[in-house]
Amino acid sequence: MPRYKLSIKGLDPDTTAVATGRNLTVSPKHAREVCRAIKGMYVDDAIEYLEEVMALKKSIPFKRHRKKVGHRSDLRGWPSGRYPVKTCREIIHLLKQVKENAAFKGLDDEKLKIIHAAAMRGRKRVGFMPRAFGRSSPKVQQLVHIELVVEEVQQK
Repeated sequence: MPRYKLSIKGLDPDTTAVATGRNLTVSPKHAREVCRAIKGMYVDDAIEYLEEVMALKKSIPFKRHRKKVGHRSDLRGWPSGRYPVKTCREIIHLLKQVKENAAFKGLDDEKLKIIHAAAMRGRKRVGFMPRAFGRSSPKVQQLVHIELVVEEVQQK
């Protein structure tokens, strides 16, 4: 099995826990915006926020990839946003994994704060879509790597 390095250095192994998702089939642009939105939140608050996004009650502000993105009335301080349901489902799965990793290390799951959330483009999965008259078109799927690092803070 390959060993992956994290993009963040200098972590204290006694107070931090890590979870990574490799080669996930989600949009890299959506993953970047969701990671930016949850960075700095507590894990329980982030899970609750992403579940509300999946229920289309709250939206994720899109700050970088925002061309032709509609404005949302629930956002304060930024107009454009979306509801990336598939990406939120995968990141909720990773948040639950990092919570279990922290519990295994003996950290208090009520005091876990997300200090690092990053999404990077992974490899491309190349395939072909059959077309009429024996022809085919290329079908390229971009995969994503997501890293989450949480740290136990002293008080919530």
